[in-house]
Order: sequence, then structure tokens, then C-alpha cells
Amino acid sequence: MRIAVVLLTASALALTAAGCKRREEAPEAPAAPDAPAAPQAPQAPPAPPQAVRKAGLWEMRMSSSDNEFVQTTRFCVDAESERKMSIWGPQVTKDMCSKNNATRRPDGTWAFSSVCDMGSGGKVTTAGTLTGDFERRYQMRAESSTTGAAVPQMNRTSTLTIDASWVGRCEPGMKGGDMILPGGIRMNALEAAGR
Repeated sequence: MRIAVVLLTASALALTAAGCKRREEAPEAPAAPDAPAAPQAPQAPPAPPQAVRKAGLWEMRMSSSDNEFVQTTRFCVDAESERKMSIWGPQVTKDMCSKNNATRRPDGTWAFSSVCDMGSGGKVTTAGTLTGDFERRYQMRAESSTTGAAVPQMNRTSTLTIDASWVGRCEPGMKGGDMILPGGIRMNALEAAGR
């Protein structure tokens, strides 16, 4: 169960990192007139926009609609951990997800969605919204539906809500990526993800 909580927390962190700042894309070069079209190789879906949270300690209260869990986690953010977590999310799912989108709406909120084949874990379809900012507070709400999982109990639909607030400086001895899980368990999300 502890490993599942760590993975869920790390996944949630990666997902929340998908919502703030768009990468600039280079314009495509125009095709030469009457040139035959080059065959297109299949490409992985583009990574969602990256986010840059304010450096310091963030407290995240995560809960699920099916009351499976409610937990509060503290996460120490610095520039390096943000860069790696932003990379980590898409890299973990790039070979598994046929869809991974994030779009900023006119009102400033973000909408995101993904469709991922988790092998024996089933096909996971997720859609959600992210509101707030990455300076003081944000909220993410995502509905996930799992089908085709080898373990029947995994096949279900649930909603995950994350309320995150900036607390201040990281605690003494903490470095970027360090997390304090329920029960005082400490770990580094970057090290757990092999970063």
C-alpha cells in the first residue's frame, strides 16, 4: 500500500506539473512547391505544457471521490526539481499514452486529458481541470476511468482532487524533490522516479 501511495503521489505531482507555461514551438518550414509529400513517421503525442511552481514548500491535500484515501503531503520545490518533474511526467508516459493534452482556457484555467495503456493495469482515461496559480495556491480535479485491468477492483471511475498551497521555505535539511508523506515518511520523488 505504501508503494501505491508513493506512486500515486508522484503521478499526481507530475500531472499537476502539466498546467502552467507553454513551450514555444518552432514554426514548420514551408514545403517546396510540387514536392512529393514525405511519409510521416508515427509520433508520440506532444507533451503537455510545463509548469514552474514557486520555490519552497508546498502542502498538497489529496482526496478521492470514492473515499479510498485522503492524505496530506508536503513537497519541497526548487528549480531543478521542477525541471526534472516536468520532464519526468511525459517521459514516464510517452510510450504508454496515445493522448496527453493540456489547454489554457480563456478564463485562465487549464483543461487536461490523457489516454494511457498501462498494460495489465488497464486503459486509463483521465480528464480534468486545474485552477489557481503556481505562486500561492492551485487546485486540480481529475476524473479517471480504468477499463481492462487484470485486477477487477482496478476497473472503475474515480475523481482525484488536489488542493495545493505554498507554505514557505522548505524545512531545514530538505532538498528539491523531498516529500513528507503521511505518518512522517520521507522520500525524494526524483530518486524514486530514477531522476
